[in-house]
Amino acid sequence: MSGRPVVGVDVGGTYTDLFLYDEATGQARVGKVPSTRGQEATGFVAGLSGLARPAEVSAIVHGTTVGTNALLESKGARSGLITTAGFRDVLEMRRRDRPIPRDLRVEVAERTLADGTILTEVDPEEVRDAARRLREAGAEALAIVFLHSYANPANERTALAAAREVWPNAHLAISSDILPEIREFERTSTTALNAVLQPVVGGYLAALDGRLRGHGFAGEFLIVQSNGGVMSVGTAERLPVRTALSGPAAGVIAAAHIAGAAGYPDVITGDVGGTSFDVSLIAGGVPALAAESRLGFGLVVRAPMIEITTIGAGGGSIARVDAAGLLQVGPESAGAVPGPACYGTGGTRPTVTDANVVLGRINADRPIGGALAALDVDAAARAIERDVGAPLGLDAPAAARAILLVANARMAGALRLVSIERGHDPKRFTLMPFGGGGALHAAALLREVGLARALIPRFPGVTSALGCVIADMRHDRVRTLNLLLDSLDAAALRAEMDAAAAGLGAMLDRAGMAFASRRVEHALDMLYVGQTHTVSVKLRLAPDGSGPMDRAAIAEAFAGAYRGAYGRLLDGVPVRVLNLRTAVIGARPKIDLLSLAPPPEARLDDARRGGRSVWFEDRVEASVWDRLALPFAAVVRGPAVLEQPDATILIEPGFAGRVDRFGNLILERDG
Repeated sequence: MSGRPVVGVDVGGTYTDLFLYDEATGQARVGKVPSTRGQEATGFVAGLSGLARPAEVSAIVHGTTVGTNALLESKGARSGLITTAGFRDVLEMRRRDRPIPRDLRVEVAERTLADGTILTEVDPEEVRDAARRLREAGAEALAIVFLHSYANPANERTALAAAREVWPNAHLAISSDILPEIREFERTSTTALNAVLQPVVGGYLAALDGRLRGHGFAGEFLIVQSNGGVMSVGTAERLPVRTALSGPAAGVIAAAHIAGAAGYPDVITGDVGGTSFDVSLIAGGVPALAAESRLGFGLVVRAPMIEITTIGAGGGSIARVDAAGLLQVGPESAGAVPGPACYGTGGTRPTVTDANVVLGRINADRPIGGALAALDVDAAARAIERDVGAPLGLDAPAAARAILLVANARMAGALRLVSIERGHDPKRFTLMPFGGGGALHAAALLREVGLARALIPRFPGVTSALGCVIADMRHDRVRTLNLLLDSLDAAALRAEMDAAAAGLGAMLDRAGMAFASRRVEHALDMLYVGQTHTVSVKLRLAPDGSGPMDRAAIAEAFAGAYRGAYGRLLDGVPVRVLNLRTAVIGARPKIDLLSLAPPPEARLDDARRGGRSVWFEDRVEASVWDRLALPFAAVVRGPAVLEQPDATILIEPGFAGRVDRFGNLILERDG
């Protein structure tokens, strides 16, 4: 590291979270400011300036939901598509949601065969004419996707050069650069979504970079990818589709690092923000990666992403009684504006946060984030009584408890989805709740799902921002091989692996960063002939890059991966090698988590902040503590509330929390 502060910034739908790590002193500072939708740079710069002078910061690493929100809210740029004659409706035939409407999809004559042979060369003038027509129709970005360009990109490259002659901006992309992989729908969808996002994400990052430079920042500006790695701003502007879910991905990276250091390699994360509840599973210290993800309905992104399940159940989720008389919580959210009723900023509808305030679980006089002086308990109670209590015949506390029961049930369902429904025993997993509201629900979720314990990190409210600071730089590449295993040339495969590693390594070099180490990972997508779905087969090489690359070793590795996934093999059926996947990771220096630990002189009595009435089944007196002042090995038994600037922790009756050597709180059933 450079010896100067590094700042991670996660811009969410309700709050912008910041984590500053001072490399010179080993000290950390956190910040939390309201997000302003459409003007995210405002909160970003305000939060940064509240922690340090921008000129003193060596690097800023940013997790952003700008791209995700644009897709989910259908607010991406108007984009055009040039494709092979006869394949205009590939998007339409596979999904209902189409990122590019039919009148902005144009065909040109070209044909590349599956073996890479060019049967019909593309005519540059026809491409220029198509691009002119799309530009005149109002397209702001352009995607070019030709059939079988993964096997030979020559026609696409010719078309790109021709289109550039008439296109008015840099928002152009070809599928062989975005996703050189077999299967035309996934390739077309991913390339089209990249085009839809280029003006939105590119414009946002360029404006933000300009604002930061204008405030004196002269360091590295990096963006978190959905695979948990980071990339340069230039790469993010060219490949914005890889920023989808980047903020939640950073939280999972932080969770794996924190939990692994604490001795808990098997973790289920639960990030409760203002708008959503994001869940991910970490097994053996490694977050689960998916080769393909869906955003919203039918928006398919084929790119490596940390597997994250998201539901609309956050602190700002609105509670209502529907026409059938059933209590519903979410997915609609009050966000930061107008916000929950207790904020006093124009919101009048009851939310999960309002329920926690009415039940005394959140300190109305010391709200997290510091943006509000106090929360309005009476306004929260009125909203709950009007919209939930009156229709159900309940008073405000009973209605608030009902809201939390429904919210907890929805969160528990998401936890079961990534664990029990995928064959994992929740008893061997540790829940890691974070986000501003995660630790308020931890004990309830342990009871509902049967998880072993909860590990609440030192700064739960800004865990995703901390993940931005520690994320490695990572670049991925896929290359379609589409060969029978029996005809695979091991030497040719090794040449493909070396070429991919060299190209990705050059991208690391261009970042101009110093890495603690580098590593290369290779995997093959393989399947039996006649199947559609593949299994990932890791190619394990020795540290010096050598290793068994013969067909027999690959066949053995495939058998192990397939049996692990499906429990049996298909004897006598030929095996196909579909794709080669390569990742190059530049490891960035990690924070010493002991630097976040409580100071040796901390004393339990100094952390006590009295008590207050809190509702569970009944109103009880709960002890209140300054969480950050708790010493190592301190034990706090419920009912108790632990407060800190970025989050609130609730220890329910029957549970106890123990502070470990890193300052994490280990929450378990008491006795």
